[in-house]
Amino acid sequence: MDGWIDTFIGFIERNQTWLPLIMLVFAAAETTAFLSILIPSTAVLVAVGALAATGAVPFWPLWAGATVGALIGSTFSFWLGRRYGPTVLTMRPLKDHPQMVVKGQAALASYGPAAIFIGHFTTVFRPVVFLLSGMSGMTLPRFMFWNTLGCVAWAFLIPKLGQFGGDIIGYLWSLF
Repeated sequence: MDGWIDTFIGFIERNQTWLPLIMLVFAAAETTAFLSILIPSTAVLVAVGALAATGAVPFWPLWAGATVGALIGSTFSFWLGRRYGPTVLTMRPLKDHPQMVVKGQAALASYGPAAIFIGHFTTVFRPVVFLLSGMSGMTLPRFMFWNTLGCVAWAFLIPKLGQFGGDIIGYLWSLF
């Protein structure tokens, strides 16, 4: 695993012009129904944020790429829910995890469209809240308003946490 991480970090450092596109791909995977369960993209976003703390990569291009990727993934999930409706819930892996669907439905019922914003930050809601929003008949402008707020905040906060952690580690390292 360490070899893969070192290779990935080296690739990012050598190919900084590709950073927005790399972040777009990982953020889209993290916010797309089904893919978010299979691909642990949050760890990559945090790790690249830690690279920003070292000065190896600039923060703003990774934030921009992650924002656009999150918009693409979550909007695609909304479309899947709108287009295929409850049929999507009978597919794997969602049929094997009905508790995720129940929690997502409860969040939408309790918080309304703000659940879309919240869904970006919770691993339990992220795979289903965008699908359920599409299934519920929510209008696209209403979804996009809350989704855009969530994407911008999530794409900023997740790498920033990595950058903050990297700053702390760098400070502690300098003490020794």
